[in-house]
Amino acid sequence: MERIPILRMGNFLLVTIQVDMHDKLALTLQDDLTAKIADVGAKGVLIDISSLEIVDSFIGRTLANIASMARVLDAQTVVVGMQPAVAITLVELGMSLPGIRTALNVESGMQYLHETATAYGDGEDYDGDSE
Repeated sequence: MERIPILRMGNFLLVTIQVDMHDKLALTLQDDLTAKIADVGAKGVLIDISSLEIVDSFIGRTLANIASMARVLDAQTVVVGMQPAVAITLVELGMSLPGIRTALNVESGMQYLHETATAYGDGEDYDGDSE
């Protein structure tokens, strides 16, 4: 079964989608990611979608669901690398992606997660070192 790798970086998880998303893969990612958040106690999830040229309503809803599930598990979600055509499509579909923060790139997204974790008293930065 095809899976998208989930990398742990300290208290955060990094997901880089490098393949075309289809419905079954999106649902597998949702299941894998929520299980990983719970297993490692992640405080943040960064999802890089820079390789995606198309996001349909199902994939958009799945991203929103992932963010909602992560929030219930005490983790923030940041989506980075959104192509302009994807942003236009999501707006045209009327999708607001509640609970998802966006950033232009991985560095900005990790910076946001680090600041958020620090604001809530988490003593580790995104590479796992104690401050």
